[in-house]
Amino acid sequence: MNRVIPLGVLALAILAFATLMLVILPGIQIREQAPTPGLLPYTEAELRGRAVYVSEGCVYCHSQQPRALDQAPDSERGWGRAAVASDYFYDQPHQLGTMRTGPDLQNVGARLPSEAWHMTHLYQPRAIYDWSIMPAYPYLFEVKDKAAPGDVVVALPERYAPKGKVVVARPQARDLVAYLRSLDRTFPAPPTAVRDDGYSEKGEPK
Repeated sequence: MNRVIPLGVLALAILAFATLMLVILPGIQIREQAPTPGLLPYTEAELRGRAVYVSEGCVYCHSQQPRALDQAPDSERGWGRAAVASDYFYDQPHQLGTMRTGPDLQNVGARLPSEAWHMTHLYQPRAIYDWSIMPAYPYLFEVKDKAAPGDVVVALPERYAPKGKVVVARPQARDLVAYLRSLDRTFPAPPTAVRDDGYSEKGEPK
């Protein structure tokens, strides 16, 4: 019993120190930073889309933190220059991510500015890359006999299009795409990294 108490105190001290160094101090640093020039607050639609991004677990497969060239060739991949604290001024909490099963998304709005591309990719990633391991999100869409005024219709190749019907985006899909397109940070991607051709199967993913 006498050993348990000191060990418990030590564990709590380590946890407190880790929380201070990894959560509190970085948070203070970010709050003291001015936003990166050109960085705008999220719109209401983008904030709703960010909530969808979190709820669908996108952060588990995608980072939002391009690394310096001496750590990884992220800039050569078109993912943008190395991230700095001020890039996350409006992110509470940030979505840095821990895995790169998929590409980094910090600058995806510059690489893939097309709403149509994102809609197709969310509904069925294999409509763009037949080898993709990304899950499809058909429940963010609705299959209709006919599109109504204001509907966003998803462009699909014949093998994925429902026969005689149309696929339209639900509000959650529209908000998520708005959020993804906002991840521009005004850092232009190399022209060779920009892919904005709907469901055409061209090139390798960046």
